Amino acid sequence: MDSLCRGVFAGNSRELSIRSCFPSLFQAEQTHRSVLLGLLLGPGRTPQPDSALIRQALAERWSQWSLRGGLEMLPQALETHLTSRGVTVLRGQPVCGLSIQAEERWKVSLGDSSLEADHAIRAIPASVLSKLLPAEAAPLARALSAIAAVSVNMQYQGAHLPVQGLGHLVPSSEDPGVLGIVYDSVAFPEQDGSPPGLRVTVMLGGSWLQTLEASGCVLSQELFQQRAQEAVATQLALKELPSHCLVHLHKNCIPQYTLGHWQKLESARQFLAAQGCP
Repeated sequence: MDSLCRGVFAGNSRELSIRSCFPSLFQAEQTHRSVLLGLLLGPGRTPQPDSALIRQALAERWSQWSLRGGLEMLPQALETHLTSRGVTVLRGQPVCGLSIQAEERWKVSLGDSSLEADHAIRAIPASVLSKLLPAEAAPLARALSAIAAVSVNMQYQGAHLPVQGLGHLVPSSEDPGVLGIVYDSVAFPEQDGSPPGLRVTVMLGGSWLQTLEASGCVLSQELFQQRAQEAVATQLALKELPSHCLVHLHKNCIPQYTLGHWQKLESARQFLAAQGCP
């Protein structure tokens, strides 16, 4: 569970809530008084979504999928779909504030203008959201914490993996800094370029990154690249230098559903109901 929690949440398995992070395990134990028995018996007959794409994925046993133009194609397709139906999409207008108006409507402040909406969907980190909400609603945003993570994409010319698969996760007892390594070339060899090169993604973060930040260490690209190269050399015997390397530091990207998280959500629902919020 330690490796799984680090790979999915970059978190500490001793602090995360199984009820919030792995609800199927929680429901299995609650329903059958045993996690293993509950998983074997299953949740029962529930309606499953169906489409031609889902049937194709099941028949071909997809384990991963991607888009030819990258995941950017998803919001592009969404915008095309909406604008073709008369929806207005505003770009380059950062939201400056949110407030609740009469009849459960939201007022969205956009600097020198504003608009009213029946519903507001906020896809931003909690730390940013807390600055936009009215003072009486700020406790909702502070209820959720998040930590940073790092991804290092590296490409090696003329190299070969000693193993095959989607990748591997690393327990904290073995390496506190490395969460896992994804074998990108195994899943999507058509993206290896010309001439083709072996591509891997090293995921860094967790308590190691938090310790670095707390100690005042400078979080530089050189530090992360060196740490990733050491991990690949040790765990996959790729000791040569990569031909290409991209380092990304993601701030507040992984929510931490710690013990008691469901109670925070319930208190948030009660607060919204008391305020008459939509």
